[in-house]
Amino acid sequence: MKKFLEHKLAEAKRQNLYRRLRKVESAQGPVVTVSGRRLHNFSSNDYLGLAADPELKKAAAAAIRKFGTGAGASRLISGNLGPCSHLELELARFKQTEAALVFNSGYAAAMGTIPSLLGPGDTVIVDKLCHACIIDASRQSGATIRVYPHLNLKKLEEHLAWANRSKDPNSNILVVTETVFSMDGDIAPLDRIAELKNKYRAWLMIDEAHATGVFGKNGRGLAEQFGVENEVEITMSTLGKALGSAGGTISGSRALVDFLINHARSFIFSTGLPPATCAVATAALKKIHGSPSLRKRLWDNIALFCKRLGRDPVSPIIPVEIGDEARAVDVSRKLWEAGFFVPAIRFPTVSRGKARLRVSISAAHSKKQLEELADQLKKI
Repeated sequence: MKKFLEHKLAEAKRQNLYRRLRKVESAQGPVVTVSGRRLHNFSSNDYLGLAADPELKKAAAAAIRKFGTGAGASRLISGNLGPCSHLELELARFKQTEAALVFNSGYAAAMGTIPSLLGPGDTVIVDKLCHACIIDASRQSGATIRVYPHLNLKKLEEHLAWANRSKDPNSNILVVTETVFSMDGDIAPLDRIAELKNKYRAWLMIDEAHATGVFGKNGRGLAEQFGVENEVEITMSTLGKALGSAGGTISGSRALVDFLINHARSFIFSTGLPPATCAVATAALKKIHGSPSLRKRLWDNIALFCKRLGRDPVSPIIPVEIGDEARAVDVSRKLWEAGFFVPAIRFPTVSRGKARLRVSISAAHSKKQLEELADQLKKI
């Protein structure tokens, strides 16, 4: 086995695809200490700068004092602690749905939801650039998978028409898309996708991981911004990005949540989230609702950085496409040497030959940091 593993690792190194963990020795923020070096941090999804927020820290400490550090068991056994149930009530209120369910990660949310709802005879239609958890969950379901080219609604409609013609009266069709795509930073036209799913009597599942807290008048996400929240059957999101905590969520009808409690294997067979994690997410929801200035600061930063690079502002994710994997690694290294933490993104996260830097903008970044990174990118 050792020879096999060493051969595969050597192959990854030759292709500039080898990865290693970097030890971050400070809290997440606009500046982090990595392997003893202080760097301007443009790698994090902490879009609102809440991961080290004092109010969220207080919420975590209070939850630990009252409920301890762990849930102790799966939630259906004895691990359904108060902070988790309270978080789900607040999530449903925030997302304006009947109910919400918390999973241990966004990956677990997808893996619990899609295979529970679909099986052989059903059809799932996904955007080609959907996150790996959506692709893996679709495969796990046993449903027929149809993939449409990124944001190609003509092909999406062709797949919907095919599924509608060929499906059994008792089978289901599910369309799944991210709202903000995690590696390209572009957005899905949810209004048109909702029209198509209604036309062909399908269900719609959206992943708002990179939109929650960022888009919409109240920060609920891109569905709020497009005015299509009532057209979405299943909303997946995360607690680990703009909310500064950890875990995944599914929001929707009371019947959907009750169904998942009884069928989602990644929920049933997992220990509940730590109480502090849930309390932090609840405090973050309160902060997002009460501090619209956070979102304004984020979008001001996005606009400033994009203007400096001569781009249109779309989302907090700004890809700098390079193509060649070795070149991407080299540019990332040069930025590191200049004091900026901007990792190279390579296969399998993106397609081969599509390597890039992925710049993540936060409300916590200063004008000086944004301008200096933009200038370094242009220089390199």
